[in-house]
Amino acid sequence: MASPSIVLLTSCRRAASFSSSTPLSSATRSLASFSSPTPRHRAPVVQQQHSIRTSHTPHNSFVVSLHSSFSSLSQSTKTFPLSIITSKRMSHSQATPTTPGAIPVFDSIAAFREWRRDMLRQNKTVGFVPTMGALHEGHLGLVKTAKQECDAVVVSIFVNPAQFAPHEDLDQYPRTFDTDYASLVESKACSAILLPKVAEMYPVGITLDRNQQRGAFVEVQGLSHQMEGIPRPHFFRGVATVVTKLFNIVQPERAYFGQKDAQQCVVIRAMIRDLLLPITMRAIPTAREADGMALSSRNRYLTPEMRKISTLLYKAIIAAKEKVQNGASNRDEILEPAYKVIDQVKAEVQAQGAPFEIRLDYLSLVDVGTLTEVQTLEKDQAAILSGAVYVGTTRLIDNVLINTNEL
Repeated sequence: MASPSIVLLTSCRRAASFSSSTPLSSATRSLASFSSPTPRHRAPVVQQQHSIRTSHTPHNSFVVSLHSSFSSLSQSTKTFPLSIITSKRMSHSQATPTTPGAIPVFDSIAAFREWRRDMLRQNKTVGFVPTMGALHEGHLGLVKTAKQECDAVVVSIFVNPAQFAPHEDLDQYPRTFDTDYASLVESKACSAILLPKVAEMYPVGITLDRNQQRGAFVEVQGLSHQMEGIPRPHFFRGVATVVTKLFNIVQPERAYFGQKDAQQCVVIRAMIRDLLLPITMRAIPTAREADGMALSSRNRYLTPEMRKISTLLYKAIIAAKEKVQNGASNRDEILEPAYKVIDQVKAEVQAQGAPFEIRLDYLSLVDVGTLTEVQTLEKDQAAILSGAVYVGTTRLIDNVLINTNEL
């Protein structure tokens, strides 16, 4: 497809010294200071040149637009040539790209709120899809569903440090804004992209060591300590905190999440209820490959050899669900075939001398409402069958629902 046009909207307070005589290199260096810390795998700089247009009138925000093929515009330093259009107050026409199909990209909360106020003035409903980037068809399915139900759709891309522990893969988490942006343009369903900076999201700073963190955090008691919360006790505190912040920024009427993260869906739904947020939440069924494997941003870590056997978790929980469909109600009886599937694949991998191991993290059968482990499944009781398994160092999660269609 043709190279899409990008429109980046950001706070201009620190760019107030720009003038029509500002050299391009100086402008790009100044813009770079807005960004979050640069990822280790910083992408090359775009080589195309663009003129800078500025006015000498006071202004609070500006629009950056460029039309080019580019490498990475995630939470990395933005040191590419660009054109800058300044204005005292962002108008609707400035927030609307002139190139067909282009999507405005906001890396400033203040600039995004100008756009959101414009949607409110037009009486448009806003749907919201929060992501950490590395988008796949599952994410795009959420965006398309949101577009069917709302007038405008906002997608956020923010790799949230608060949900990573010091030993986890924050630095290695894929940051692929170029392909993410192209995918969203191609979807024809995204109205705006929110690309917030860590410094704005966590004004007093954020460390991965929970004991050293300062500031306000959100925790949903009773739903965060089990299942995924056992190996990752920090995780849902970080998720609930960042989603609350994003809700406050975006102010959506509807928010969309994927069922693959089942516990997250339950936690966020409870948070919306308990904090009296005026948001309708949708949990959309998990998007899968043809062989049943759940789509995930972390699937890209798998080698071809790993990928061949990575359906083991899906096969395991399906085997357990079939046990329920055949009348089983006792927990051990339901989960027994799931353990067998995983043990069998683990033995086969070891026998083949593969350069990686299979390690089961957990299998779980919980009530949908309380997330308490079910010992005896009652007739028509809604439940979640879930699990997590390591294939090499890549942790995969999956789940299926019992006696319900949506979380």
